[in-house]
Amino acid sequence: MIYYLTSHSLWLSGIIIIGLGTALSMCGPSLVRRYVALEKLTAHNEIAGFKFAAVGVLYAVLLAFAIIIVWEKFNAAETDVVREAGAAVTIYRLSDGLGGKPGAELRAGLSNYLRTAIAEDWPAMERNEVGGSRAARRALNDIYAKLLSSGGGERPGDPVLSEILYQLDQMTQARRARLVAAEGAVPDILWFILFGGALITIVFTFFFGTQNLRAQTLMTGLLALLIFSELLIIIAIDRPFTGSVKVRPEALAAVLEDFGAEPGSGGTTPAVQAPQH
Repeated sequence: MIYYLTSHSLWLSGIIIIGLGTALSMCGPSLVRRYVALEKLTAHNEIAGFKFAAVGVLYAVLLAFAIIIVWEKFNAAETDVVREAGAAVTIYRLSDGLGGKPGAELRAGLSNYLRTAIAEDWPAMERNEVGGSRAARRALNDIYAKLLSSGGGERPGDPVLSEILYQLDQMTQARRARLVAAEGAVPDILWFILFGGALITIVFTFFFGTQNLRAQTLMTGLLALLIFSELLIIIAIDRPFTGSVKVRPEALAAVLEDFGAEPGSGGTTPAVQAPQH
């Protein structure tokens, strides 16, 4: 259910979470008032107020904690993509130090990897496929194979080759980090507590007694609106590469476009657009 809400339009998720949730919450006070007399509800307002304050504070802390966690992971995912692009640029620049043919093969393999990552890895992450695209993994393995077959075993002390291998390792680690980030930050048990806490907090307001039922219904609706809006934020950015609010491969696409503009690159590489879903 959470993946369905994350992977679809933010408007659809907002209607389901905020619209439907708030509408059902505003029906609660009227439903309780049908079966419980106002005098009984009013008699316990003072004690219920203290308990509601404790429940509200505990749930607010939980919501804030969840939002901070998913926001930090979303920012980390953006950083991983930029780090991957930066390592690719460095490898491309250093490839001239390998000589004519080995350097050209390395640049071709690197460009192929970036194109495959944009075209295959991003849709795979959006579909929540563990491990990403096999084509992108093969393209990355091909870079290692070309680099090691270009005389790497015969040049163990070459500082250029050592730096290229180091940057390739950084690019590989950045890819692995974004694949892990694509799986989401909030575990199932925490989703249960988040929605359970929202239910308890909102239902608690049904049992306060006020003379004006419309005012109580409005206050309950405003509280529900605030709670479900924060839940929508968590749902929207929990998976950084899925849904309407996501990290796009613009950094990789920009690097690939720069590769095509380099003199002696063998032609202009067409600009690759981030996949739209």
